[in-house]
Amino acid sequence: MKRVENYAIPAVCALLLGLAACKREAVGPKERRAEDTPVTVATVTNVSWDRTVSITGTLYPKDEATLGAQVEGAVEKTLVDFGDRIVSNQDLAFIDTGSYEAQVEQANGNLAKAEANLANARRNFTRTAELKKGGVASESDYDQAQAQLDQGEAEVKAARGMASVARLNLERSQVKAPFDGAVSRRVVGRGDFVKVGSPLFEVVNDSVLKFIFPVPERYGSYVQKRLPVTFSVDNYPHETFTGSVYLISPSVSTVSRAFGVGALVTNTDFRLKANTFARGSLIIERSVPTPVVPLESVVNFAGVTKVFVVESNLARSRSVKAGRIREGVQEIVEGLQPGETVVVSGQNRLTDGAAVVLQSAEPSKPGAKPALAGTDSRNTHQP
Repeated sequence: MKRVENYAIPAVCALLLGLAACKREAVGPKERRAEDTPVTVATVTNVSWDRTVSITGTLYPKDEATLGAQVEGAVEKTLVDFGDRIVSNQDLAFIDTGSYEAQVEQANGNLAKAEANLANARRNFTRTAELKKGGVASESDYDQAQAQLDQGEAEVKAARGMASVARLNLERSQVKAPFDGAVSRRVVGRGDFVKVGSPLFEVVNDSVLKFIFPVPERYGSYVQKRLPVTFSVDNYPHETFTGSVYLISPSVSTVSRAFGVGALVTNTDFRLKANTFARGSLIIERSVPTPVVPLESVVNFAGVTKVFVVESNLARSRSVKAGRIREGVQEIVEGLQPGETVVVSGQNRLTDGAAVVLQSAEPSKPGAKPALAGTDSRNTHQP
């Protein structure tokens, strides 16, 4: 009987161990399901967005000039001040016009005198020529009459030139606007004595502005004339203005690795001021298929931008390059393909390769669906 008991004890132990193993196998799958992380997900979607380049630049006047004195003298009167609107050929100031009017009268008198002397020399030459034919006048008398005639013609030409200069100086003493625009600065006032070249006024044509901005060289093949530009300025923060490209620099700066681009902007009602700083977007391509994901799915940590992609119920961490943000969704420039599934919530509990349980997702923000189909680029930016 003792020998039978010795064999029975190991048999009972083996049976108990087998039952325990079966129990662990039976509960194993339940323990793994309990460890799965519940997450909500969304699908990477293609939407039609304009392809844009973020730009900053300055609004220069289409034309600007510093008007300088073309004659010397005292300023008699200034007719405009800074801020005044002007039209082409409008009088802006007078410089010693009385003196230049007197010079015109003097020049006209000298011209009349020279013309009278020429008429007398011409008659004298005609008589001398007839007398020479009759043998009465000598050869020397004829030569002398010819010389007086030539001198009279030269004096008339000189007098006419002096009269033209006098009239030109009189015109230049009346300072006129070179184009339609506005006075940005008045340099002189009544009584100031100016010399030729002294600055008088600074004027700008602000009816049309030039938005000048740099574009990175990698976009050189995309930039063409008549491409649309949208921008905003600080004094109208909630408004968007538009223009179109008309100037493209042929060279790239070796310092900034960018090239200059200019867009013409119609300054309706003169609301925009010349030399204002502006920021906006250059639209280089319309309605480009663009992968987007809900903004909540993008994780930024320690300078790394990533999302969690769900593959076979496992969360895989993937680095991405993010782009523009618009009404609850963000563009993914690199790293994702349309149709892939990304985690929208629950990322804070995930690690790479973690098992997940998918739950139905709520829309990230009201109005997010209309944003997917929109093409308005007013609120876009390019990183």
